[in-house]
Amino acid sequence: MLNVPASPSKAPRRKLSRTIRRQQIIEATIETLAVRGYSRTTLTDVAKCAGLSQALVNFHFETKDTLLADTLGYLSEEYRLNWYTALERAGPDPALQLDALLRADFSPAICTHSRLAAWCAFWGEVQSRPLFQEKCTVDNEHYSRNREAVCSALLAAGRYTGDPVRIARVLRTTAEGVWSDLITMATPYNHREALATVHCCAAAFFPRHFNAKGLLLTAAPKRRRPGRTL
Repeated sequence: MLNVPASPSKAPRRKLSRTIRRQQIIEATIETLAVRGYSRTTLTDVAKCAGLSQALVNFHFETKDTLLADTLGYLSEEYRLNWYTALERAGPDPALQLDALLRADFSPAICTHSRLAAWCAFWGEVQSRPLFQEKCTVDNEHYSRNREAVCSALLAAGRYTGDPVRIARVLRTTAEGVWSDLITMATPYNHREALATVHCCAAAFFPRHFNAKGLLLTAAPKRRRPGRTL
């Protein structure tokens, strides 16, 4: 005889509640990392930030290491989904693809002071923590291969010369340097200037496609279909 739960409709709600609670704790961890840094962050701090009891935090994450590893995984997946979605929406044109990748790094969803500070906290621990290094390496390699492929396609399409691997690396380190500026400068420039900076970098390699203001459209815009609203 099958053991069927008396109220199966409650199971999804319990599962959803657990997922939301873990996300709440992870978001509080990001905020705490931004304020206290990696070494000074404690489960007690996270619980206070989340407005929860420490016992409840311990129920979902037994140790600080577990919580921080899952927080890094959460941030990594959020970042991957952000750039991957932007790349998919850009279509087949390599110039549009590169522009989408550059803009994705400064999307309001991921480019916040707390998230950038949390990333910096994790980067400071990568060399001494194999788990973090493995996670960051895998994600970076996947992202780098895609950006290199886009740069290679744009070099060919625009008849430019250059090494796509090095160009992709320069663009990545420029974006990371701008991220660092946004959280370390006493008076950081705004996101518009941040994006203009990486566009300026892209213009050095692809001057017929980019300038400091962004992507230079080389094709006529598509006509709107009658009755269609954008």
